[in-house]
Amino acid sequence: MVKCARFSAITASLLLAVSSVAYADPIKIGVNQPLTGPFAASGTYIVDGAKLAVEEINANGGVLGEQLQLIIEDNKSNPTEAAAVAEKLIVSDKVPVMMGAWGSSLTLAAMPKLMQYQVPMLVETSSSSKITTQGNPYVFRISPPSWVEAELFKKYLPQLDIKKVDFLAINNDWGIGTVNDFSTALGKEGIEVGLTEMMDQGAQDLSAQLSKIKASDSDTIIVTTAVEQLTLLLKQAAALGITKRIVTTGGSQNPDQLIDQAGSAANNTQHMVFFAPWVPEKTAHPEQAEAFIAAWEKAGHNKAGLTESYRGYDGIQVIKAAIEKAGKAEPEAIKDAFWSIEVPALNGTVTFTKDGPEGRESGQYMTNGTLIKIVDGKIELAGS
Repeated sequence: MVKCARFSAITASLLLAVSSVAYADPIKIGVNQPLTGPFAASGTYIVDGAKLAVEEINANGGVLGEQLQLIIEDNKSNPTEAAAVAEKLIVSDKVPVMMGAWGSSLTLAAMPKLMQYQVPMLVETSSSSKITTQGNPYVFRISPPSWVEAELFKKYLPQLDIKKVDFLAINNDWGIGTVNDFSTALGKEGIEVGLTEMMDQGAQDLSAQLSKIKASDSDTIIVTTAVEQLTLLLKQAAALGITKRIVTTGGSQNPDQLIDQAGSAANNTQHMVFFAPWVPEKTAHPEQAEAFIAAWEKAGHNKAGLTESYRGYDGIQVIKAAIEKAGKAEPEAIKDAFWSIEVPALNGTVTFTKDGPEGRESGQYMTNGTLIKIVDGKIELAGS
């Protein structure tokens, strides 16, 4: 009887232990993305990339012995909603870390909530310089600010031979920051800056702005907007007979999608991208890139999303590394851990440098970038 009692007690303990592992609370990661509204296509790509990362991480044992769980919320491409989503994820869902919020205006709107509740956020896309210069120590960005993109672009100037450039940009923090930073960088290289035309994020008729630019004596138009509006813009530019060089910035133009949806209007356009899935062997970590591309295709996703979805994948991998380094899923520990990680990612090896006022610095990864060109419906790397 004693042996039976002991056996029963041991069995009960083992069952309890197994049960506690099987039903342990997952580590939550908040995801604040535009899933409706003008930026919905891009936000959806980010979420799909994040899901692939979580599937891979969980299949390999999770983090700190626990599974990861994404808590995904739609900020509706609206700054007010982005702030509300950030607060909901922190207060109601109690996430210890977030990823977001795609657009610069969306991210800037969410940032005060990070300070208020002292929860870190991995910024996967936004490019406004203000994001890391404001003085928010809970912000860690893996996408390039527009001034970094402008510096990356400068290496292509000899082959482009730009004499004068006009700008056509979305009228928000992303577009305004790009115009300012590219104007400064190109001006220092002796390139004349001409017109600056802005467009609302929901605008569909861009003929007024394009007509002004057509009449100017520039040879190049630098365009900053999301892929949906860019598709319309390219079609309207072609209809107006604009033959000037068109270069897009921000890495959110999805060249394969432009080929599919804009057709011949996309030909000869050039685009800055930060992951080149067409040549995985030339990426920073070829085996990782090939595995990601294979997983994306296996999931049945459109190949056009690869140049955007990698941000969501990389973002989750960087967050995972920070949680592991912290040794616990607590906001302050994760924030501190971001400073000491080194993560092989699709865009390079992520480490963070300090940017912003002393004592309140944000983290910035100095990313890579590539210029590509659409030629007869196919992608070519600059210089190829």
